[in-house]
Formats: sequence, C-alpha cells, structure tokens
Amino acid sequence: MELALVIIVVAFALGFDYTNGFHDAANAIATSVSTRALTPRAALIMAAVFNLVGALLGTQVATTIAEDIINVGGVSSQEALIIVLSGLIGAISWNLITWWLGLPSSSTHALIGGLTGAGIAANVTVYWGAILDKVVIPMILSPVVGFSLAFALMVGVLWLVRNSAPARTMRRFRLAQTASAAAMALGHGLQDAQKTMGVIMLALIAGGFYNQGDAIPLWVKLSAATAISLGTYSGGWRIMRTLGRKIIELDPARGFVAESVAASVLYASAYWLHAPISTTHTITSAIMGVGATKRLSAVRWGVAKNIGTAWVLTIPMAALVAACVYWILNPILT
Repeated sequence: MELALVIIVVAFALGFDYTNGFHDAANAIATSVSTRALTPRAALIMAAVFNLVGALLGTQVATTIAEDIINVGGVSSQEALIIVLSGLIGAISWNLITWWLGLPSSSTHALIGGLTGAGIAANVTVYWGAILDKVVIPMILSPVVGFSLAFALMVGVLWLVRNSAPARTMRRFRLAQTASAAAMALGHGLQDAQKTMGVIMLALIAGGFYNQGDAIPLWVKLSAATAISLGTYSGGWRIMRTLGRKIIELDPARGFVAESVAASVLYASAYWLHAPISTTHTITSAIMGVGATKRLSAVRWGVAKNIGTAWVLTIPMAALVAACVYWILNPILT
C-alpha cells in the first residue's frame, strides 16, 4: 500500500509540475511574444529548453520545500503520504482554476498553501517561522523589489537612449529580448522545478526510501525538469494575454528591462536566500514597474487589482482545498 501511495504521490507531483509549466509559461515569454521579439512557438520551445536547464542548476529551493514547510516525521508513513498527496491536489486545483480564469497566480504559493493546509488538517508540525522567513516576507518583498528595480532601470535606459533613433533602438532591444526571455525561463526552471523535486523527496522520505538530508537523486531532478518543460511547451495562452497585453502595452525596451530584472530577482532568491519566491509575482510587478515610467495611468490598475486578489487568495484557498481533500482521503486510505 505504501509503495502504491508513493507512486501516486510522485505522479501527482509531476502532474503539478506540468500544470506549473503551462500555467507559468507566460512568465517567461509573454513580454517577448507581445513585442514580437519572438514568435509564440519559438518562444515556447526556447522557454521549455531553458526551463529544463534551469531545473538542473541547483537544489537549494527543493531542500526548503522538502524540509522547512511541514514535518511529517511524527506520523505513519501512510498518513504522511496522504498529507503530501492532499497538498498537491490543493495546489493543482488552484492552478487549474486560475489558469481557466486567465489570472497569473503563484504556483509556488499554491503548493506551499496546499502543504500547509494538509499539515494543519493532519495536526502535524508546521514550521511557521520558516514560512514567515522564506515565504511570506519574500512574497511581500519580491514584487516591491521587482517594481522598484524595473522602474529605476527603465528610467536609466530611457535616459541613455534619449538621443538615439527610435526605430533602430527598438530593433536592438527586440534582439536583446531573446536573451532576457531565455534568462527568465532559466530562472523559472531554477525556482519552480525545484519545488516539485522537494515534494517528491518529501514523499520518498515519508515512504522510507530516503533519509532526511539525503542528496536529491538524479532521476528526481530529470523527471521534474522534463515535466515542467513539457508543460511549458504546451503553452499558457490565457495568462500570456493578461501579462503581455492587459496590464500594459509593452515595447521591446520595456519588455527587455522587465525580464532582466525579474530573472535577476529569481537568481538571487534561489542561490542567496534559498527562498521559493513566485515567478509570477516577480515578472508581473516588473512589468508594472516599466509601465509606470510612461505614466501611472498607463498601467491598467483594474487588471492589476484582479491579479492582486488572486495573489492574496492563493495560499488560503489552496490550503482549504488540501485540508478538505485530507479529511476525505484519510479515512478511506488508512
């Protein structure tokens, strides 16, 4: 029974990774597609490849997910696996709801909310201190940093090119966006695929196949990287329209700056803070930052408000769904 549960949990984890890929594909390529720097299909292929590469570049975020959110060591292996499965179902459910509505919510926070909700329902230890330090504070700071840096850098770029020919300048930025979109996709793989690795490791530890602190095996890294890449390639057109057009009409210069800033924040969070921040929050706030350099009214704040509502609801709603799933599954499977 435990082996079957481990297999089911791993399958659901890879399913979450796949939904993460098509849900968050827009994070990496919406600006490049909307400015016509890349065709949609070329952008998706490039994003899928760099997601794959990024997923193999580190394990710091995966360790945070596996060890610093909940502690399932005090319950039976079977119940621990049910907790992880319930958390995944909560996260997948919220991903699908927000994808259908075209809202760029955070797959990261959906996963953390799901695990936390299932942990509360099961009455296991939830590491609130770590969640505050590595989830809540970065959740608040990353959009602020993304907006501020993007605004400041965009102001600097506009000053530097103030005497340049507009057509030639935009053509150069359109070419530069190929690199910035690739950097953004690499950062997405570095952040989001690692979260799935962490969940799989949590299940394997709960099932007794690995011990706490063991290195993440290569097959886990490859399977998570492949799943998120396939999901990315399948596209996320609904959310892409929201990020690429509805917040603000982007030009190549603003698209390049937004992607560059967002990618930098993702790298710093993964390697320096080991914090699982939201790629969605980061790129969306960066887009708002570059848009605000036109004038504040250029940003469609009504759309931003709807996105903000989804951000606020993500953790509690994913947690609620996960808790309900746990209360249903636990009596059946134990």
